[in-house]
Amino acid sequence: MINKKQIFDNLVVNQYTIYNNLFTNLPYEKMQNIGMLLPILYNNSQQGFTNHLTPLQIVEDFFTRYTNMNTEEEQINFLFKIIQYIERQVVLFDSIEDAHFKELVQLFNNTTFQDDLNYSHTQHKTKALFDKLANFSVRLVLTAHPTQFYPPYVLHIIQKLRDAVTNNQFTTIDDLLKQLGKTSFFNKKKPTPLDEAKSIIYYLEKVYYDGTVHLFKNINKNNHQKINYNLLQIGFWPGGDRDGNPFVTAQVTAEVAEELRKTLMKCYYQQLKGLREKLTFYLVDDILLNLSNQLYKSMFSNDYLLTFSEILQPLQEAKRVLIELHNGLFIDDLQDLITAVHIFKTHFATLDIRQDSSIHNQLMNLIVEKYNLSKSSYIKINDKEKYKILFDNKLLLDENLFEDEVIKDVVVNIKQLKYIQLMNGEQACNRYIISNATSVFDVLQVYAFFIWCNYTTDEINFDIVPLFETIEGMTNAASILELLFKDKIYKKHLEKRNNTQTIMLGFSDGTKDAGYLRANWDIYKTKEKLTTIARKHNIKIIFFDGRGGPPARGGGKTHRFYAAQGNDIANEAIQLTIQGQTISSMYGHEAQFKYNCEQLITAGLHNELYKDASPTKQQKQLMNELALLSYDKYAALKKHPKFLPYLEKMSALKYYNLTNIGSRPGKRGQAKKLVFSDLRAIAFVSAWSLLKQNVPGYFGIGTAIDTFQKQGKLEELQKLFHQFPFFKTLILNSMMSLSKSNFELTAYMKSDKEFSTFWKILYKEYELSKKMVLLISGYESLMQEEPISKASIAEREKIVLPLITIQQYALQKIHANSKHKSAYEKMVMRSLFGNINASRNSA
Repeated sequence: MINKKQIFDNLVVNQYTIYNNLFTNLPYEKMQNIGMLLPILYNNSQQGFTNHLTPLQIVEDFFTRYTNMNTEEEQINFLFKIIQYIERQVVLFDSIEDAHFKELVQLFNNTTFQDDLNYSHTQHKTKALFDKLANFSVRLVLTAHPTQFYPPYVLHIIQKLRDAVTNNQFTTIDDLLKQLGKTSFFNKKKPTPLDEAKSIIYYLEKVYYDGTVHLFKNINKNNHQKINYNLLQIGFWPGGDRDGNPFVTAQVTAEVAEELRKTLMKCYYQQLKGLREKLTFYLVDDILLNLSNQLYKSMFSNDYLLTFSEILQPLQEAKRVLIELHNGLFIDDLQDLITAVHIFKTHFATLDIRQDSSIHNQLMNLIVEKYNLSKSSYIKINDKEKYKILFDNKLLLDENLFEDEVIKDVVVNIKQLKYIQLMNGEQACNRYIISNATSVFDVLQVYAFFIWCNYTTDEINFDIVPLFETIEGMTNAASILELLFKDKIYKKHLEKRNNTQTIMLGFSDGTKDAGYLRANWDIYKTKEKLTTIARKHNIKIIFFDGRGGPPARGGGKTHRFYAAQGNDIANEAIQLTIQGQTISSMYGHEAQFKYNCEQLITAGLHNELYKDASPTKQQKQLMNELALLSYDKYAALKKHPKFLPYLEKMSALKYYNLTNIGSRPGKRGQAKKLVFSDLRAIAFVSAWSLLKQNVPGYFGIGTAIDTFQKQGKLEELQKLFHQFPFFKTLILNSMMSLSKSNFELTAYMKSDKEFSTFWKILYKEYELSKKMVLLISGYESLMQEEPISKASIAEREKIVLPLITIQQYALQKIHANSKHKSAYEKMVMRSLFGNINASRNSA
């Protein structure tokens, strides 16, 4: 039997150990002894936490026993150097692991497209498989959510370092590590939304452009049916997502759309430049030279726009001449460019617009007031009068009537969207997402906004997408959809949109709102209900998941998650957000990108080929009971009087928002006091992650399963784990959160006067959850089925253990009102970088 852990150690850990020795030569001032002292700090931390010492005791003991640093200033400076050192160790480990991705992926035991193809042959389902491919699509929607801690120039160095490790270029690795030693790992100021967009467009240009075409060719090489150029799509939120971000304006949206188009023209131009060096033949060369000149002009001018057909037609003509006159020489190279043009057209990635329903409601209140549409305010009138206001009034909105810039931007933005479509094509921007949707009017009033912004019904080439992200939203979702599908005006709009309705379901706020198990199960049930309603009305429904990175934000293993959707859930497409850090860690280079995209495609084919049954009535009942038990436990925790004070005082929550990693404000409301509803899910989840407690990823599961055990129903849950793939997926993802937890690091808190009781509640549920998931799975250890991921987590936790110590030490110093408080606050903030980067998916 293959020892996967040993293979991982040979490929990654041993090589890391060798290259790690190069850190002794890093060009830091006064850091020659870091390489010797860091292992000592690690051992001191490990032993100290095991013995329940406080971080203060551990660090002070380290300085007393192993250094001659007597002043606090010297010690602070040393700890900052340690942070710098470990940040770069994390980069080295990332690069080595990524360099061996192709070798490691063979150990994952995941189904590949070739496996599905072979299975389809044996089951005589090959035609069904390719029929599915002809209409199926996967859409990765790239977001700028603040979990990406590496600035663009560091990402570029990491890319070169990965390539050097792949090719065993020892001298180059040494030079790159020295470069990293002198390169800042953090932004001196907050990035603008345009900065965020450009940093993600980097991946479009350097990875996804070639990667998409190569993946497309591989998937379709045995397909002789109609080619589906929409099989893999890229969505884009930076510059369009204005939910809670007042810095995303109509001007920014236009600038990002322009940047996407110009970058794509650059990609086409560069590929064509290489082609022209090969296709130097009679007639072909003139055709390609003319197109090259046009692309060059389009790269630099908004006044010279090329349409999809204007780019494609010359390439098709060149292909015809190549076949007729030149024996089809180099035709595969030409076909690659033709394929790229079919896929990316003139938009590169589809820019989504997103705004919160509360902003739309504020706008409606002002419209009613400014245009004298009712004697009462919009929020107070009944539904019938609301409908009349929306559809019986012929308005032309004037943005200058509104003083608030955010409200004004809604109008200006909607007005400009038709011009973005004119410039980059309809696919450039054709979705309007409504965050926190809880009512049918959240959807209908957006349709009315388009009409009032001077769109004809034929010009509203936009999908209006409600985002149900809270328990209230998901509870109302089915009734909202029924009303929409019965409404004559909206039904006509859907007919124009190919009778397709996209629904977004948000895990992040759902998990924060309802806890891990209930949020995930409510989303599953909501999908089933909405699928039933859509099928009844002959509407194709597409689910778009705001999955985030870690299980605590709805993430985890994406292939496993989508393959576990039952037959009662629509499987027309897979659409999900890829947030911040996950872009670089899972889709950051071509091998990763192609593998993870193929995994999503095969997950979509899974139900078509294998026909996994939907859950039985009994299984659903078990899930309902578990979800409610888990929710009750989590809800009680949220109501605990120390819940928010604990996060505020004992975690790094408030420092997360000071890291200059995102353009968006750190919280929603303006209240000085911490309010739960104002907390953004990313900061909320990350705060627990940095404490190594990961509460949102498992809390309540232990109590729920234990309650069943006490009722003598344990065997039912064991069967549920092995027979219902979705439940197994939830438990396995929760095991990941538990694996990344380490309560020894905060065990000193059980003696804290203020938070002792609260910490014990957390620890008790952690221990219970760990025990219970092992009991129902039959595993001997967490993540038993995933030895590679488990080994990676273990190594990363070793690397950052001193960082956790330093962070908690600094927090203790802050609470003690040290005279160096500002330095310790900076230390907490800086220690976030390595900790988050090492976690890769932040929990």
